[in-house]
Amino acid sequence: MTDTASAGAAGDATSGETTLDKMAPGAVTGGVRTLLRLEGFALFAGMTLLYGVWDGSWWIYGILFFVPDLSFAAYLAGPRFGAMIYNAAHSYLAPMSMMTLGFATTEPLILSIAMIWLAHIGFDRMLGYGLKYAAGFGFTHMGRIGKIR
Repeated sequence: MTDTASAGAAGDATSGETTLDKMAPGAVTGGVRTLLRLEGFALFAGMTLLYGVWDGSWWIYGILFFVPDLSFAAYLAGPRFGAMIYNAAHSYLAPMSMMTLGFATTEPLILSIAMIWLAHIGFDRMLGYGLKYAAGFGFTHMGRIGKIR
């Protein structure tokens, strides 16, 4: 079953474009979407396992795991600003830079925060939540989320 079929989208026989494509242009579908979700699972599981091997505090993990989702609040200022802040908190750039800095300085706190942050991003991708488009919170690179109005 494809993502198009599971979303109940009907295809346009003449253009090959589906209703899903019209609702979320630029979103991945099918096997590529599945691959991105599996990569998210691998990142979530890998960073969580590494954090455990690192002997990090599970209280800290639990507290910090959802901190990137505080970026939702930026949507109060509008969808464009909300998407920009959400994407800054949910792209790999900052936590990978932080992890590199943590290894370079052998600083356990920096490494721990980076692992938790990356685990969160992997968890979101595994669930199908992607980086946001300025059109609104429900428009992501992983496909449309939420109720379609």
